[in-house]
Amino acid sequence: MNSVEGGVTAAQGFQAAGVAAGIKYKDRSDMALVYTEKPAVFGGTFTTNVVKAAPVCWDKKLLEKGEPVHAVVLNSGIANACTGSEGEALNYAMAEEVAGQLCIEPEQVLTASTGVIGMQLKKEALVRGAALLKAALSDSAEAGAEAARAIMTTDTVSKEAAVCFEAEGRTVTVGGMSKGSGMIHPNMATMLSVTTTDAAIDREDLQELVSGAVRDSFNMISVDRDTSTNDTYLVLANGASGVTIKKGTQAYEDFKEALFYVAKELAKKMAGDGEGCTRRLEVRVVHCASEKKARTLAKSVITSNLVKAAMYGSDANWGRILCALGYAGEEFDPEKICLTIEAGGDSLLLFRDGAAAAYSEDRATEILKNREVIIICDMKEGEASATAWGCDLTHDYVSINADYRS
Repeated sequence: MNSVEGGVTAAQGFQAAGVAAGIKYKDRSDMALVYTEKPAVFGGTFTTNVVKAAPVCWDKKLLEKGEPVHAVVLNSGIANACTGSEGEALNYAMAEEVAGQLCIEPEQVLTASTGVIGMQLKKEALVRGAALLKAALSDSAEAGAEAARAIMTTDTVSKEAAVCFEAEGRTVTVGGMSKGSGMIHPNMATMLSVTTTDAAIDREDLQELVSGAVRDSFNMISVDRDTSTNDTYLVLANGASGVTIKKGTQAYEDFKEALFYVAKELAKKMAGDGEGCTRRLEVRVVHCASEKKARTLAKSVITSNLVKAAMYGSDANWGRILCALGYAGEEFDPEKICLTIEAGGDSLLLFRDGAAAAYSEDRATEILKNREVIIICDMKEGEASATAWGCDLTHDYVSINADYRS
């Protein structure tokens, strides 16, 4: 498996575009399109929030129908959530306008929105955006990058990842984009993410892999303990490579690895771009009794506001880490575990045998000043492990969200 340039246009047969439609922003692109002329089977997972946006409900219906699709249209700035029947009609209009430009049916267009809850989209912007997107469609890496930029809200950087592998003497590519900076919390899909592949695969097999990829990637990140109304993760497979992925083959295992890799890379980029953050955090729970238990413990630490605030202050307050493990709802022996921090090629043991280890606070502070920090929780009870990603909690997070609607 090799990393390649690009995102959603890296796979054969996929085009993309990002344009300024005037959805909400006046000075930046805010509408994106991913398109394949060849029909694509798709899999998806969506928010676990009881309150679901109009595009989530639309996509879930299309997923249940199981028919191939040709496109995904996305907008930023307005979430089209809690907008009633008018919001549903405008979501359909967004699909319909794009379908008309591409000479396909509205039911062959998936939708996704992100932004302020409760605001209504404007039909004129959707009509304008659909025409601009059609005109800008391209299979270039830059077109994919522009689509990734168009779905940003409070993100500071766009997020893309792509890999390829060889199967049956041909190259199979998996590439994706995502957006997410706030309202990111475990036990959901993600903010918005679209992944494309030129492999051919059975729809049920793809859905199984999509659900598995989410478990150890997007469901293991947290910025602020909030789950959005719009979380959507879509994977489209158009078969343009000529390679068919079947269970029980090496190609299946390679495809699974590629899909999982792209999902994890996008998830980590989201975690590292949390609103107002100054560093990315990675929590590894190792030598645990089971994977389920390890995931629960890792999530508990990565979602702790006290741990996140301590990391912002470069404060090696291991008591907050231990506390977060302790209220996770899993039994363990605190007299056995070890807590270690790592960053910049350096590591430091903070806690072992039920008490503080002999460490230098000054050295700990220097380690925690790195842009990426790893917290290792060694449970010393088994061979299972899990990793969660997040970021520190800063003053800027409050400022960004206090001013978000304005």
